[in-house]
Amino acid sequence: MNTSPHLRPARIGILVLNLGTPEAPTRLAVRAYLKQFLSDPRVVEIPRLIWWFILHGIILPIRSGASAKKYASIWLKEGSPLLVYSQAQARGLQERFDKSNPNVIVDLAMRYGKPSIAEVLERFQLENVDRLLLLPLYPQYSATTSASSFDEVFHVLKRWRNQPELRLIKHYHDNSAYIEALRRQISGYWDQNGRPDFASGAKLVMSFHGLPKRNLMQGDPYHCECLKTGRLLGEALGLEPSHYHVTFQSRFGRAEWLKPYTAITLEDLGKKSCPQIDIVCPGFPADCLETLEEIAMEGQEIFHEHGGGEYRYIPCLNDDPAFISALEHIAQAHMHGWLDHSDSEAELALRERRAQEAAAKIAAEAK
Repeated sequence: MNTSPHLRPARIGILVLNLGTPEAPTRLAVRAYLKQFLSDPRVVEIPRLIWWFILHGIILPIRSGASAKKYASIWLKEGSPLLVYSQAQARGLQERFDKSNPNVIVDLAMRYGKPSIAEVLERFQLENVDRLLLLPLYPQYSATTSASSFDEVFHVLKRWRNQPELRLIKHYHDNSAYIEALRRQISGYWDQNGRPDFASGAKLVMSFHGLPKRNLMQGDPYHCECLKTGRLLGEALGLEPSHYHVTFQSRFGRAEWLKPYTAITLEDLGKKSCPQIDIVCPGFPADCLETLEEIAMEGQEIFHEHGGGEYRYIPCLNDDPAFISALEHIAQAHMHGWLDHSDSEAELALRERRAQEAAAKIAAEAK
């Protein structure tokens, strides 16, 4: 049987991209992950030689053990929450396309760690994917996340002889389906646990991952996109601007980062005897260390230590059907013209005949 890729139906691949996670909540596994993550010049823009000594001499020896303990506190029986929920999102998206267009293959890859972008693209190559859509699980674009993931895809594809047609989704921070999924997630939590009494001073805090302010000043649109997501979500929930705060978490180092800082906001609200905080992380589609440990655990400690009242963490979208539906909607919007195209039997027969004619010609010339 002729197994030439030219004789097999061409397929559409959707590569779902996320940041990554250690393979285990151990010091060695966390060290390996942090080394790969923090060696990316898109993530840390300090001169390489200076950063190498800081990373290997200070950060990795000290931070690996402390981070491993934090990972252990949120690790699921099935593994890392980020990986478990991201895989569920990719599976859910695949199931939806199985019903509407079986020619589509969906798979998850991590920018750092496993499954790697290279190994997933290799699978796509074996499946004869000739149209490839990059779908990052970063609703708000940043060079540190989206661009870095795209860079790695380009790096892998430059070694392919027959490259696929490529489209990428830069962002969907203001996509109506994404905003609606967030609204439903928060409203559903309130339906089950009670809506905050905003009239008495309760607040909703929307915490996004932070970045150095330098990134914003050099043109990274992330800060503006987070603010827009927060505004649209507040409007969708029917909130007044005074009812919620948009903040930025996970500050690292001494440089100024995007403000207001989540930790300082929680501290200030505690000192003002805020009766209740509901906190959500709209920029994280899947729960992870930054949401489950930093926000749900450390955030609560900060708020209570400074006199705050009730503190409630609202989980991320994870495998919520509304978010899977939003991902399908976003993907379809970027696949215009692709889903209508498929290889007919006649096209395949013509392709096979031409391949056979070319092979016969080569054989004749060789004689």
